[in-house]
Amino acid sequence: MDAFAGAIGVSDADGKASPVYSVCVPRSDAVADYYQYVVRQMATSGWIAALGKGVRERSTDFRFETFGQQFMPFPPLAEQISASQFLINVDARIQQVAAKKGRLIELLSAEQRAIVHRTVTSGLDSYARLEPSGVSWLGDVPCNWEIIPLRLRYSVRLGKMLDAKRITGTSLLPYLRNTDVQWGRINAEGLPEMDISPDERDRYTVKPGDLLVCEGGEVGRAAIWNQPERVGYQKALHRLRPYDGGRDNPRFLYYVLRAMADLGLFKADGNENTIAHLTAEKLRRLRVPFPPAYEQGAIAKQLDGELKKRESAVATARSQIALLREFRTRLISDVVTGKLDVREAAAKLPDDPDADDPALDEQLEEVAAG
Repeated sequence: MDAFAGAIGVSDADGKASPVYSVCVPRSDAVADYYQYVVRQMATSGWIAALGKGVRERSTDFRFETFGQQFMPFPPLAEQISASQFLINVDARIQQVAAKKGRLIELLSAEQRAIVHRTVTSGLDSYARLEPSGVSWLGDVPCNWEIIPLRLRYSVRLGKMLDAKRITGTSLLPYLRNTDVQWGRINAEGLPEMDISPDERDRYTVKPGDLLVCEGGEVGRAAIWNQPERVGYQKALHRLRPYDGGRDNPRFLYYVLRAMADLGLFKADGNENTIAHLTAEKLRRLRVPFPPAYEQGAIAKQLDGELKKRESAVATARSQIALLREFRTRLISDVVTGKLDVREAAAKLPDDPDADDPALDEQLEEVAAG
């Protein structure tokens, strides 16, 4: 059923298989480990998806009767063994290096969350006198901070409901959707359009400095609009705008919302599987910290710098994982199609794929570095 996605492998145990699998027993002159890579390469290239009958993925009719008629490479047994040994070993090393990069991403992300939470709840002055905030997730905060409902300092406006039947084309403006707003960035390219009449534009358009917050989906996800173009925003988004821009900094509030989201405070009943919604009324009632204006700006600037360094490291690690996966795909293709002769290399590999191989690890790090 999922062969198109590469769900193909060699069984390591006796047992039964459900009807969604085809169980193929190799002949004496065929090595199963070699052919799992051949067939995965067919999946990667889209060949298996092309063989399936049906409209949608996971509902295609892919039968062995069709697959069994396809031509495949059939190298001598010794070459199949060398190729499979090489691929199993190198594949394991690639996965290990990629996993290390993944763990680095997790550590950096956890560090980011901790920095944001600590800074928006304690400020930058480690000697500031603290007092109970009355809000459980905030704990003790500097005594000169206000803890008040958001509605007292920000206007909260839900966007315009999209009604395709009422689009006349007379007052078209690009508009932002929920998916256009990601943490810390907003997509401004290829936006759809809706009618927003002149008398609606103050209510349903954004201006630089406005904080947009997702009402559904990943609830609370937020970013600041910093483009000069005038665009609208759909009902799936809230627009937050300070009543007094000299007193409150939306960038600081962005980090407050990010800390709350990291703690899971926007999830319905704390259940990740529940589709939560953040209504305008709930958002207005949120009790959040409001340091003095100068401190809001200083905190936002500090966090911008701290997170930029870590986000750069995360982006580098993700790029390295992508390069390793690309290298893995290309390597498998070259080996199973005979473009790369690995017989000599396979003979030098350790029997245990998990054994230390500093030379190979160094080569893979060079691949990851581009």
